[in-house]
Amino acid sequence: MGIEIVGQIERINGKELSYGDFAERYLAKNQPVVISDLNEDWRAREDWVSENGRPNLHFFATHFGNSRVQVADCDTREYTDQKRLEMSVTEFVEQWTNNNSIEESVLYLKDWHFVKEYPDYTAYQTPQLFSDDWLNIYLDNYQMHEDKDNFHKYDQISCSDYRFVYMGGKGSWTPLHADVFRSYSWSANVCGKKRWLFLPPPQSHLVYDRYMKNCVYDIFEEVNETKFPGFKKTTWLECIQEPGEIIFVPSGWHHQVYNLEDTISINHNWLNAYNLSWVWDLLWKDYKDTEESIEDIRDICDDFEAICQRNLAANTGMNLNDFFIFMSRFSLGNMVVLQSYSDKHKALNSCSSAMAQNLLLNLSTIRKIMMTMISAGGVTSEEVYMDLRETLEDPQFLRLVRDMGRTYAMIHMEEEDQVLSSKELLQKLSGFADPKMQICSPKDLVEMINHHNTFFSHLLA
Repeated sequence: MGIEIVGQIERINGKELSYGDFAERYLAKNQPVVISDLNEDWRAREDWVSENGRPNLHFFATHFGNSRVQVADCDTREYTDQKRLEMSVTEFVEQWTNNNSIEESVLYLKDWHFVKEYPDYTAYQTPQLFSDDWLNIYLDNYQMHEDKDNFHKYDQISCSDYRFVYMGGKGSWTPLHADVFRSYSWSANVCGKKRWLFLPPPQSHLVYDRYMKNCVYDIFEEVNETKFPGFKKTTWLECIQEPGEIIFVPSGWHHQVYNLEDTISINHNWLNAYNLSWVWDLLWKDYKDTEESIEDIRDICDDFEAICQRNLAANTGMNLNDFFIFMSRFSLGNMVVLQSYSDKHKALNSCSSAMAQNLLLNLSTIRKIMMTMISAGGVTSEEVYMDLRETLEDPQFLRLVRDMGRTYAMIHMEEEDQVLSSKELLQKLSGFADPKMQICSPKDLVEMINHHNTFFSHLLA
């Protein structure tokens, strides 16, 4: 059964694309695009590439050879993914360079947390277009799971970040999937070529079985029409990604990817105000699926909800409580950056700048998602709350705020502002918060955002 390819992914020169245009044309509309000329100055494009344009495997073995990495065996399926092996980078390079036999498996190094492992080696800078990245800014300062005692068994989902290096020879590939959390992703070819096949989100149901549980694994193999009756109706977009090009993968677009040459790529998953609703929708769907899967033990469990949350975290990467705390901290961070920005600039119209509008958009979007969360009854644990006094004095939170301020100043090409002191922040923000100075529920967070945005809307009027 062949697939029907009906178009190509749009291409654009990154030097001709402003952040505002990128946000309007691709983030807000959730459309893929291939972008060139954004990474010529990356150290990775010098160090990691040989003169012949192929991966400099000797460099990796020499400088990073002891790293332990996950490697996919592209010829062996294991459940819904490729079989994973663990080995050192040196072992991976040896197997790659010695793979002269047709019978040898094609190996693909995936999901290497390179930035976290080598923070002093700056292989690349995240392009401005992709820098409004709530996920990685947050994970640079906090773990996703606060309850370390209950989640210590799930180290594999307590991810340090979602910044990855991928390396694979010609013929290595990734099965059909949509990205973790239904996040955005960007993927930059340091060297080599990839072929991408994309399925628009309105057709996503066509690659699942009747129960929306199992997804087609390989769109080029013979797909079982009885199990996947809608697959023959799918229509695909295609892209050949050249060396140096970056592809933006929007939320919910299923895709399958092939390395046409020996390839190294850098990949980030990320989320922000433009795709937060995708993240929430997946999280809530997965929660209901988790609840349904263990419904038969509800009556014999001391804390059925806690088991649901633990299983959700293990399967999805975060649970509802994690998401609520993430949104609470990020909302407060936005308020702090906006307060510091408006305090420095003083003039009322400072809040109409692109940076201030971005921060207000963030808060309004989180408010909408929290309203949805209230309707769904998403957070029930009384132990899940954020104390504003403690948070505003916490060095961990203040580092998050500095990272946010630096990021939004860079995106909007403004001078980075000095964050107000904890005492000043507490005084300014106390007027927006509950008298107890705590955020204990989505309702508390909505009310605080309402008070805050009403105040700043007055400045914008």
